[in-house]
Amino acid sequence: MEELVLIAEDDAEIAGILDAYFSREGFRTVHARDGQVALDLHRSLKPDIVLADITMPRLDGWDLLAEIQRRGRTPIIMITALDEDVDRLQGLRIGADDYIVKPFNPIEVVARAKAVLRRAGLTQAGAVIRVGNLTIDLDSYQVKIEKDGVSVALSLTLTEFRLLAQLARTPTKVFSRSELVDACLPGSDALDRTIDSHLSKLRKKLEQAGSEGMLLSIRGVGYRLAVDP
Repeated sequence: MEELVLIAEDDAEIAGILDAYFSREGFRTVHARDGQVALDLHRSLKPDIVLADITMPRLDGWDLLAEIQRRGRTPIIMITALDEDVDRLQGLRIGADDYIVKPFNPIEVVARAKAVLRRAGLTQAGAVIRVGNLTIDLDSYQVKIEKDGVSVALSLTLTEFRLLAQLARTPTKVFSRSELVDACLPGSDALDRTIDSHLSKLRKKLEQAGSEGMLLSIRGVGYRLAVDP
């Protein structure tokens, strides 16, 4: 395992503990003591995953998360002392892949980071899912829709991408909200309304790209894709 972990944490002791546990599991690590340095390191080193504290100097974790999301789809785990549902929901809505509250067990942090990396498909090189006029490239994280001979690229958050890929793997299946949480946001304590929020935004992006009615909500059950025969 050679994935690079960017640890954005202003507490040197906590960063040192995380570094030791990740290094023990074969990861490479790099440490940033503030959000701006973390952003610079993200641009130059292109880490495979970011662990970000929320309360950091110069640039806080929310701003760091938002900027990394604008740049692409690097998986991000928020690590914070804030244990309020509103903070957790905010992080997941913006696009965080997991949310861990201090004090934490570093062994659990490593395990959850591995799970996030697996979900992000870092080991699935070249895999492509095609459903109707939809093409999902799991390696490049690109989603395209063919409409009237024109290919339209969708700009999705990582969570939206994972949800769409999960639905597309079995397009005739109706997925319950709990199944989507388990498959795409395990360990995050995500609520049903969090999934609804992500899928509502995904539906709008699909509609704007010309795929009206592709993402269906099945009342009382969950969600599935509508695929033209």
